[in-house]
Amino acid sequence: MNSDTSKSRDERFEKESSGNVTVKIYSRQRPTAKGETRTIWEVANYVNGRRRLTSFSDAASAHKEAKRIAELLSSGQAVAAGLRASEAAEYGNAIAILRNANIETSLQTVADRYARMVEIYGSEDVIKAVEVAKEHKPDNITPASLQQIADELVALKENRQASDRYVGDLRARLNTIAKQFPVTADMVTTKDLQTWFDGMDAAPRTVRNFRQTASALFKFAEARGYIAKGKNPVTGTEGIKAKNGNPIQIYSPDEMEKLLQSASADIRIIIALQAFAGIRSQEILRLEWGDIKRARGHIELAADKAKTASRRIVPILPNLAAWLKGTKKKKGLIFTPNNLTAFDRRMNAEAFEPAGVTRKENALRHSFISYRVADTQNVAQVALEAGNSPAMIFSHYRELVTPDDAKKWFAIQPKAAQ
Repeated sequence: MNSDTSKSRDERFEKESSGNVTVKIYSRQRPTAKGETRTIWEVANYVNGRRRLTSFSDAASAHKEAKRIAELLSSGQAVAAGLRASEAAEYGNAIAILRNANIETSLQTVADRYARMVEIYGSEDVIKAVEVAKEHKPDNITPASLQQIADELVALKENRQASDRYVGDLRARLNTIAKQFPVTADMVTTKDLQTWFDGMDAAPRTVRNFRQTASALFKFAEARGYIAKGKNPVTGTEGIKAKNGNPIQIYSPDEMEKLLQSASADIRIIIALQAFAGIRSQEILRLEWGDIKRARGHIELAADKAKTASRRIVPILPNLAAWLKGTKKKKGLIFTPNNLTAFDRRMNAEAFEPAGVTRKENALRHSFISYRVADTQNVAQVALEAGNSPAMIFSHYRELVTPDDAKKWFAIQPKAAQ
């Protein structure tokens, strides 16, 4: 035990050392409720950048703690030194419990999973939930995580040579579902899924697509013995109707002028392709510069790039040709990286926000179809160009705009070309 009789602000201290690390122990007099005084010992710990004092009622305990901190700091274990003795003991006991149970998962992962189970169950009594689940679990069920099952389903589709576009979309949705429910498939309930569907901040069509994908995932799990027969939790959730009956929203020629004038050079081309050729956002992500056949006067969407999985030829109208001028030598994808999140972020930041134009759902494509129908008065022709059925075009896009509006729309060109 090292002592120092020097005083600093009337404080006496002793110290414990290890290597070049010294931890001070202050002894101080404190008044009691009876008007008397008593001595306490405080250990100073500077591990987290500022002094933290831990009080002890006897000198031996204080010196023991100071020695522990000094040894940990001198050996480079700063994080452990920041723990109080009781906290360090709890950490050690927790590690011992995991080792005795042959659980190799890290303590942090265990804590994360426990917190998630409490959140799902709505109570800290998760042991009861596990006991109930075990009672109702058939002996022939093989537990597997949703991520494992999702990976197996994607691999099956790839082996059956499904299109890259289909597999990519399926993988993205399955990974989202697996991340939302990081448990085994038999632990996911109808209530869990319904709560998730209800809380999704997305369009009804998107929610419906996730519900369909989840149903396919659990149907796959059921067929392979990961959940009991007849226990697909998606079955009991509410059906979701996509609001296809909502009014079609389009942009005016004036709004389109503002967008094209304000947009960055790269995004300006994307806007022109959607507004004057009706290319869908998902199709833009798969479109390559080589698909734009300027000499032939059309854009070719191969079956693996079109949403409908059927080849489509879209004419390059005169004003679109003017916007595409100067892109002849470009190669590769039109837009990278090819994901909708990046696409939406750049469209907003590099076009709609600078122009002060409100972004409306799918309105660039809706505008093309609406103005094209008014211009040609030929629903069947526009259906082929847009990749829709004539019935869809006839029901939703007729009489939205006038022929005069259409002439203004398809007369929008770069200033230099006018």
